[in-house]
Amino acid sequence: MQRIFVGDVQGCADELEELLARARSSFGDRFEVWWVGDLVNRGPGSLRALELARKYVESGRGQVVLGNHEIGLLKTWAGLRRLRATDTTGDVLESPDVEGWVDWLRRRPLALCGELEGQGFAMVHAAVHPDWSLRDVAEASHRVEARLAAPGRDELRAALAADPAQDAEADLLGRFTECRSIAPDGRWSRELPAERGDAWHRHWAARDHDYGVVYGHWALQGLHVASGLRGLDTGCVHHGRDHDGFLTAWLPGHAEPDSTRSHDRVFGIPDDRFWKIAARRQYYGFDSDAAPRVPADSTTKTVGG
Repeated sequence: MQRIFVGDVQGCADELEELLARARSSFGDRFEVWWVGDLVNRGPGSLRALELARKYVESGRGQVVLGNHEIGLLKTWAGLRRLRATDTTGDVLESPDVEGWVDWLRRRPLALCGELEGQGFAMVHAAVHPDWSLRDVAEASHRVEARLAAPGRDELRAALAADPAQDAEADLLGRFTECRSIAPDGRWSRELPAERGDAWHRHWAARDHDYGVVYGHWALQGLHVASGLRGLDTGCVHHGRDHDGFLTAWLPGHAEPDSTRSHDRVFGIPDDRFWKIAARRQYYGFDSDAAPRVPADSTTKTVGG
């Protein structure tokens, strides 16, 4: 089975269908799809994107982790968040099966840990703690997942409403789905890093971990290809902001047997095993003074094939 990791869809269902058609043409039914979260919001097809992903998950050929936009959708449903001008999750919230979608989403994982060619990896939406081992990633995600999936809607609302400053699981939920940088006091932040060295993945890379991380969430960064790291959010829904938008997929190949660093067996560089699906159009407007991109490192780029 060829495993295909897909970056943030954010309601760009047409582009997702094109990517899946390419996968069927290339591999028949010998592939599985792993989504890094943010299937929904800002693009026009949130419900259709969920339906496409769920079909693969329930057939045993797909995996989805929760992103911040799925959490936002759950909070909106729970009455904890108002719809914003740029939200496009109305098709889900107005669906006759919205209760079913809420139940399905709240049972999705925050992190998935596994192996590629014998190499350990974690897939998350935004980030992991720089000090975590692969076992730590799994244990932290399971703590939050159990709380989100607890029986009863009141329990779900309580979990979503918890203050990260006061609640350990709420803090973990934020790190998994929103983190971009590490603040000077060591806490995670959803803000763009003030300096390149503040990016969460630079702190992670400095620990020389023996596993790789696949993630999304950071469209302004662009495709991030670095040793041990694959950041796949290339801003399909942000087309026209300050770059051309793409839906990007990573198709890891065979391990490099002579690598001296364990996580370089699959997550080494250079790497050109990407597909990019061009955005069909600009989906919504942006302020002219939008924040500039903050490069992750010299290998951050938008590529494809």
